[in-house]
Amino acid sequence: MARCASAPRLVTTMTPLRMSFVGGGSDFSEFYLQDGGAVLSTAIDKYIYVTIKAHSPLFGEAFRINYSVTEHASSLDDIENDIARECLRLVPVAPPLYVSTAADLPANSGLASSSAYAVGLLYALHVMRGEDVSAGQLAEEACTVEIERLRRPIGKQDQYAAAFGGLNLIEFHRDEMVTLDPIWLGDDKLEKLFTSSLIFWTGIQRNAATVLTEQRARINDTREIIAAMRDDALQLRSLFRNGFDLKKFGALLDRNWRRKRELATLISDESIDRWYEMALAAGALGGKVLGAGGGGFLYLVAPTERHPPIRAALAQLPEISFAYEPRGSRVLHMVA
Repeated sequence: MARCASAPRLVTTMTPLRMSFVGGGSDFSEFYLQDGGAVLSTAIDKYIYVTIKAHSPLFGEAFRINYSVTEHASSLDDIENDIARECLRLVPVAPPLYVSTAADLPANSGLASSSAYAVGLLYALHVMRGEDVSAGQLAEEACTVEIERLRRPIGKQDQYAAAFGGLNLIEFHRDEMVTLDPIWLGDDKLEKLFTSSLIFWTGIQRNAATVLTEQRARINDTREIIAAMRDDALQLRSLFRNGFDLKKFGALLDRNWRRKRELATLISDESIDRWYEMALAAGALGGKVLGAGGGGFLYLVAPTERHPPIRAALAQLPEISFAYEPRGSRVLHMVA
């Protein structure tokens, strides 16, 4: 496990968070292996930053893992951060190592921060080993860590969105293949999509596993709904490619969100439903809670002239600004 002589002493990666529009749930293997899945999502300019550096042996520890807490571990087995531990197992780099993480937005908010962390950490580990790695390999390795090794009740969309970036239809095939179909809107339509979009922080942080465990357990009962949500993703691709129509986009989002709420009892609650209906009454055309649901960020789409009354209606919720991110995980800084 010796470090390559030409490998760097320090690497920092930046990996985008993602905003999923429609199709979520069809990326579970229990669904796509039988029926095929499709999700349409975009990366945004909010990031997870991961730094790995060679750690001095004078600190007397094999690993220092710094995130919301700081871990001092003498072996891989002692690392409590499960993603960090399994990424280090999958792509080993000789200790002692220092691993630090920073984020632009809170965790457990529906923007796939855990998968972005896995992708960014794996990328940094490969670079520390002096290895080239493709976006596809990063996505698959992140799926290996989160789904196969840690057995998290999640699908496969987030890892691909983080690794590749951009606006894509991601399809999950019955033979386990995953393909990305980039959506090229053109600068004017892309600008209209993002300037028509709003994101509000509900202040509710939840463990996605709680929501997704129930959703996954009910797949056989909700298969018809998930199939309709998958078809919404295919329809949205056609809508984007055949001339962006804001009203049709909003209506499709609204339909998909109402379907999603039927997948599990914890996806929405009285507060979320109230905020959403208030936004519609103020002029929003549609929207959804991002990610698994149950909290996090509320995404809305509306003509720009309706944004002021929507903001007034949701004045208690902080709004965040965001923009399109065409690129996936990448190296931000490196020291030889």
